[in-house]
Amino acid sequence: MVNINDKTVLRQEKSCGAVVYYLQRGKRLYLLEEMRTGHFAMPKGHMEPGETEAETAEREILEETGLRVRVDTGFRAETEYAPRAGTVKQVVYFTARAGSMSTTVQLRELRSICWLPYKAALQKISYENDREVLRAAEQYLKEVLKNS
Repeated sequence: MVNINDKTVLRQEKSCGAVVYYLQRGKRLYLLEEMRTGHFAMPKGHMEPGETEAETAEREILEETGLRVRVDTGFRAETEYAPRAGTVKQVVYFTARAGSMSTTVQLRELRSICWLPYKAALQKISYENDREVLRAAEQYLKEVLKNS
């Protein structure tokens, strides 16, 4: 058990995902998923036994979007939130470069997928903790891509 903000947490969950981007004529477009609940976020999902964080991110992106990506573990951001009473969820994000924009929506979990430039993606994301991850990833990618 963990005590967060004077509340006892009975269950901890861990998910991994990525800030997925595609370079189109030198400009980054970011992939966002519209969840069945209506909120917009970056792809992520629960770790399976024996997987590394990066393997989880790759698998979840493939399952949810049909995209094969190259995960960059040089960027790593973590968020934490309580999806329901008694549960704390840790989410680890990397960046991941997509080789195409051709996606297949996993309708069991998602309503849609969209590719947006940075500012539009930042406005579309539903939760502030995810916007913070996108801001950090954008800064990281500016530096990495400038130096490559």
